[in-house]
Amino acid sequence: MAAETRRSFVKRAAAAGAGAALGMAAAKPAGQALGANDMFRARFAVCNEMFGDWPFDRAFALAAACGYQGVEIAPFTIANNVTDIPTARRTEIRRQAEKAGLKVAGLHWLLAKTKGFHLTHPDTAVRRKTAEYLAALARFCGDLGGKLLIFGSPQQRNLRKGVDREQGTQHAVEVVRAALPALEKADVTLAMEPLSPKITNFLSTAAEAVDLIKRIDSPRCRLILDCNAMATESSPHADLIRRHRQWLVHFHANDPNSQGPGFGDLDFVPILAALRDIAYSGWISVEVFDYAPGPERLARESIRYMKECLAKPK
Repeated sequence: MAAETRRSFVKRAAAAGAGAALGMAAAKPAGQALGANDMFRARFAVCNEMFGDWPFDRAFALAAACGYQGVEIAPFTIANNVTDIPTARRTEIRRQAEKAGLKVAGLHWLLAKTKGFHLTHPDTAVRRKTAEYLAALARFCGDLGGKLLIFGSPQQRNLRKGVDREQGTQHAVEVVRAALPALEKADVTLAMEPLSPKITNFLSTAAEAVDLIKRIDSPRCRLILDCNAMATESSPHADLIRRHRQWLVHFHANDPNSQGPGFGDLDFVPILAALRDIAYSGWISVEVFDYAPGPERLARESIRYMKECLAKPK
């Protein structure tokens, strides 16, 4: 199968009838059933801010030439506020991605360079404005053909003085729930991203993010795991992937040195094996914070390294 999700496979199989499904199973040697490894097809994306001031068409063309199938967009590379991005520009970006043969995976750095938004703020009015902005982001994401909003933005979620963890969690639940109708309408999922305790005091472990997701209690709110951030946890990356598999919808591939996969010491063989084992069907998206090697080298060598890791035994 091409890069299709488990859900789309099930729907397609049902529509084709039981015979088609059995036909796929028959393609396996006798006595073997379709397993998790058969459902795994790595889909690679790359975050666009890595390309700096390159025009989007040039960045997208390079990404496609390297073998990426998707691109993840940081809204601040277009405008400080998505409500300032006109329809024509939205249409242009989507067409540029499609022309290069890419899909827009979604958006990240959601609140970077914005003002007045905060997930856990004690002021009700600020939380209301934040929910409204998440709704605007969902609409923008949908206009680009994307399906995910990746909520990192550490400064805009930090617990402020006088706000304890339980209060902050309640505030975050309120904000996300208020944005759920817009997420549903745009067919977009909000992915909560655990980040290092070095940069945030809220949702600094996968377990904390999952607790928030459970409280929100909606299929429109799920988990993203990031290799750089996972390096600060007490469990190995592969264990975290397996432990939180039911919530995982997106994955950021990078090294704890803030460069791309393969540019540091982190071994991606067990990481990608864990994603294969859980039949992960989302994007594996390269996100870099240290651009020193340059966008061309980062893009080419990151995906080359991950493909090499996929070809190796566990």
